[in-house]
Amino acid sequence: MSQFASKWDRPRTEGLGIRVKEAVRPAGPLKPRLEGAIRQIQVQVSKLDSTTTRLRERDQAIFSKVVAAVQKHDTSHASVFANELAEIRKMGRMVTQAKLALEQIVLRLNTVQELGDIVVTLTPAMSVIKGVKSGLVQVLPEAENEIGEISGLLSSILVDAGQIGGYTLNFEAANEDAEKILTEASAVAEQRMKDRFPELPTGVGELGPQTESLQIR
Repeated sequence: MSQFASKWDRPRTEGLGIRVKEAVRPAGPLKPRLEGAIRQIQVQVSKLDSTTTRLRERDQAIFSKVVAAVQKHDTSHASVFANELAEIRKMGRMVTQAKLALEQIVLRLNTVQELGDIVVTLTPAMSVIKGVKSGLVQVLPEAENEIGEISGLLSSILVDAGQIGGYTLNFEAANEDAEKILTEASAVAEQRMKDRFPELPTGVGELGPQTESLQIR
């Protein structure tokens, strides 16, 4: 038990050289590394929250343009603005879903107290992070590297925890758990979008081809 305690909670006193090596392959006690991963995820949640705010502001501005065009019976411009609005709302749903999923991961990681908890919690967390990354890079390309770093850190912790405790990773059960997290986050994100944003004016709901894929600026 004392051996595990040293690997779980030993304070970090390594020099700069070892810390640089850990940037490639983290080593040492698991608890500080897990806490570091949680902080990185929280940073991403904060960034996604800011992104949601920017998207909401763009949504409001473009929605006003749709309404103005409809009032002028300018169906051509109304269609263009409505298509752009649809793309922004699609991005909004993706960002909100990612934020909710990451918040769930943080909640779960904060409950980890023992070695077995790490394996049970991190295995589905890895699947969730992978799902979040694949969706976000379409909207926030810069998030790919940051979430990739988080994924690498969690993977390293998971592998080391499995080796220390001799646990077998159940990826099938983990994937099911991850799917539940992502599905719930998607449903909540969809409902929030409906609650926060007004419907398009009558007659502008079904329009022509979508605009080109947008990225958040």
